[in-house]
Amino acid sequence: MTLTELRYIVAVARERHFGHAAEACHVSQPTLSVAVKKLEEELGVSLFERNRGEITVTPVGEQVVAQAQRTLEAADGVALAARQGQDQLGGPLRLGAIFTIAPYLMPHLIPALRESAPNMPMVIEENFTARLAERLKQGDLDVIIISLPFDEPGVVTLPLYDEPFVAVLPAGHPWTERDEIRLTDMATENLLLLGAGHCFRDQVLELCPNCHRTVTSDHSIQRTVEGSSLETIRHMVASGMGMTILPCTAAGADRYAHRLLAIRRFSMPVPRRQVALAWRVSFPRPKAIEAVRQAILDADLSCVEPIRP
Repeated sequence: MTLTELRYIVAVARERHFGHAAEACHVSQPTLSVAVKKLEEELGVSLFERNRGEITVTPVGEQVVAQAQRTLEAADGVALAARQGQDQLGGPLRLGAIFTIAPYLMPHLIPALRESAPNMPMVIEENFTARLAERLKQGDLDVIIISLPFDEPGVVTLPLYDEPFVAVLPAGHPWTERDEIRLTDMATENLLLLGAGHCFRDQVLELCPNCHRTVTSDHSIQRTVEGSSLETIRHMVASGMGMTILPCTAAGADRYAHRLLAIRRFSMPVPRRQVALAWRVSFPRPKAIEAVRQAILDADLSCVEPIRP
């Protein structure tokens, strides 16, 4: 049994395809297939069910692949310690963040980390929570920034800050005369939301179930319009398409703010989310995690409420 063989079975389990796994491992498919078969014979079990066009991991294969992932992480930790001379702030850090956090946090986080950890460049990925969780557990990412709740075996979470939600309206809307808006009132207007798969959409609908409307009673006007990103939604609000609910960091000043958009707070209880770091228990660079945490807490995010130990 070799580390290379373990990397092969982890890749097959991830890709569910021998050809794609071989490409990911930069080897030929026959080379990978022979190595996987050899490992199965050595272990005396079938790790994968091979059907035409489909690969399924067997129950025992799930256990073996999970252990293989932990073994690879441990081996990578040994290599990392040797390569960096145990300098945990030396070398790249692979960081993931959900779509509704990354564009608004990174401009603050990156400069702070350049000051506090200049030898730790960032490899950054934006994705959905589920995909980030998968890549974190597979060892493709070192740490991720997500919105709670988030519960994954073998993963540690650390809350960073509470972020209120705000209402964003076209500048000429009558509600701009109000100082605050009730969240339930949003259900009476054309509301722009992110599409399915975004955790922020789910949070909004959990807080305001009536905010999800597809058409009016006469089936003539769409009540809820979906956008692919918060930026796209802000553009649609500025154009007069409707209004939306945003995390406060995403609502900030831009070229629309004074001419076409108005931002209003919600009345109590103010809807909010809690943003957190998450990383594997086995991750061997705790000082890197602390550097990211401290840089975020020191960032100039005036509308959020930092959570300090």
